Amino acid sequence: MRTVERSVPAPAQFATGMATVSEGAPIELRLRLEAVMEGVLVTGRARVDYEAECARCLDPIHDTVEAEFQELFRYPGEDGLGPEDTDTEDEEEDYYLEGELLDLEQVVRDAVVLALPLSPLCRDDCPGLCAECGAKLAEAGPEHGHGERIDPRWEALRDLGEEFGDR
Repeated sequence: MRTVERSVPAPAQFATGMATVSEGAPIELRLRLEAVMEGVLVTGRARVDYEAECARCLDPIHDTVEAEFQELFRYPGEDGLGPEDTDTEDEEEDYYLEGELLDLEQVVRDAVVLALPLSPLCRDDCPGLCAECGAKLAEAGPEHGHGERIDPRWEALRDLGEEFGDR
């Protein structure tokens, strides 16, 4: 068993719809590498800063995400077959050692992107934006309002009611 701590730059396209990790941002990795019968078991944690916009008020957010992962990197088959020589679906999802190296990029990408928030919030009780004017409700205060507005689709019906009166 061996433990490794390393900082590596983030590759491009670490993102969800509303949150992204900047290309080149340092990803702090803590890894535990264990030799097992089938290959090398990698257990780790990735920590990286991300940028996003609040899903309610669109304010910028800068935060940190941590993602844990565990993956087995298999030795190439005893007959010398590696990932490019396999035909079954299960083996296509396996990771293989490349000589004495293992490529963690896809494993770290999957873990970090799944850990990024799908709807990030600047704070849990963010009230968002006014549906009428777009003002930030947190800054507008409780007195913010637009009076009684009638949906224009119902305007013709209201006019008929006024014309014929309530009978």
